[in-house]
Amino acid sequence: MSVLENARELTLKDFEQYNPITIQCHDNPDADAIGSGYGLYCYFQSKGKDVRLVYSGRNVIQKSNLKLMVELLNIPIEYIPADEETVYCPGLLITVDCQYGAGNVTQIKADKIGIIDHHQAEIEDVELSIIHAGLGGCATLVWKLIRDNGYVVTDDNGLGTALYYGLYTDTNQFAELYNPLDRDMIDAIPVQQSLITTFRNSNISLEELDIAGNAMRGYTYNEKYRFAVVRSKPCDPNILGLINDFLLQVDKMDNSVVFNENSEGYKISVRSCVREVDASELAGFLTKDIGSGGGHYEKAGGFISKKKYQKKFGDKLPEEYFKERMVAYYEDFDMIYAKEYEANLAEFKKYEKIKLPIGYVKADEVVEIGTPILVRTMEGDTDVFKVTEQDYIMIGVDGEVYPIKEEKFLRSYEKMERTYCFEKDVLDAQYIPTIRNCLTGENTKITSYARCCMPTGQAQIYAKPVTCNVKVFTQWGKYYRGEPGDFLAVRCDDLHDVYLINKKIFGKTYKECEE
Repeated sequence: MSVLENARELTLKDFEQYNPITIQCHDNPDADAIGSGYGLYCYFQSKGKDVRLVYSGRNVIQKSNLKLMVELLNIPIEYIPADEETVYCPGLLITVDCQYGAGNVTQIKADKIGIIDHHQAEIEDVELSIIHAGLGGCATLVWKLIRDNGYVVTDDNGLGTALYYGLYTDTNQFAELYNPLDRDMIDAIPVQQSLITTFRNSNISLEELDIAGNAMRGYTYNEKYRFAVVRSKPCDPNILGLINDFLLQVDKMDNSVVFNENSEGYKISVRSCVREVDASELAGFLTKDIGSGGGHYEKAGGFISKKKYQKKFGDKLPEEYFKERMVAYYEDFDMIYAKEYEANLAEFKKYEKIKLPIGYVKADEVVEIGTPILVRTMEGDTDVFKVTEQDYIMIGVDGEVYPIKEEKFLRSYEKMERTYCFEKDVLDAQYIPTIRNCLTGENTKITSYARCCMPTGQAQIYAKPVTCNVKVFTQWGKYYRGEPGDFLAVRCDDLHDVYLINKKIFGKTYKECEE
């Protein structure tokens, strides 16, 4: 099986040895399954394969937006009735946006089985599998796979719009994106926005309107922490977001979680309207060890694997789990506000950076002064800022990216002659950060301009390990979350420059100062 941590990733070339190829969406396919399946269909067709795109189950596609998607984009998807006694597809059968043998997809017999999916791995005995959990949509995974094999997505055949709409619906209109690859796809592919508008305005059925109304009548409210938990009947992921957006308009509501159940697990939508709660972080907290989640500061989402949930929590009702976990989230954190924090230096030790090479980029060498940019990292997009001649962008040893002014840079780092290599100089090089020009939409890999520097040793900090979960609100407004064992750091030359350093990298990047 190919997952992110495997040493050797499978590619679509591993699938190309087979012919014919049948691509199967899950039963009752949604826009992400249809768009993803269509992407694979176009790719394998370009390779000269005899390829079909199918789905099965009890019902044909019924939702208006999906029927329009199939019709207006000319997607050649076929329905195979589930009650046929013997359904057999010669050659290779690839299940997309689902896993062969799972409860949401009818098993069709074939000579060889493959899986391409973005959910948590449930099926472990299918060798020809590419499962990348943590992406917002399977459309992103398919886009990456076909791009990496040289296929250029255009919208001449409607594929760009199909992939875009698939991710759009699976992430609540992009409000619940939590992987930089999702954003990369949005930026890269052509799309007919007029069709997206048409699909969006045909998205909610009368039945789903009834589902939303019933769900909101059954809310559970926590008065102390001002949050609500709502369970909905199975519905389009966008309906969860619609319910949540409505809830957050209630005057006594700061946060809310809306979820529904399907055969694979629980789809969740998370909202926050207060500074102290990052919805993306909360989604990660709710899905930790049993799924994946993330998004933006105010809107996020995720998915919990039913198999992992039941293994860890048995028959506990999900409503109870979410309520207990929400309370734990509020009660587990100490709050530190940098502007008000008075460090008791007797509890701290003094450290200085170990001289490890790190990367830096002079921002005005990438774009002109005054250009608004953001930096895209594995953790998400930074805030947009206008470039000045004083701006540098640093790349830390853990791949973290942060801005710094020239005065502080020259005081803390020494420029080096040697070439900077992201893959070698970063401990965990999962994603190469990019700089996005907000005027032109152009993305530039930060490594194209990165050079090497070394800490001078003059930048010293006070630091101590934290003993509980903590949130540190920086001078710039946002907060960073730390767990027991992480280090709370205060710059020696600015006692209100307070931040957190991950325990995994602290020992590799700092050493205690000699007396």
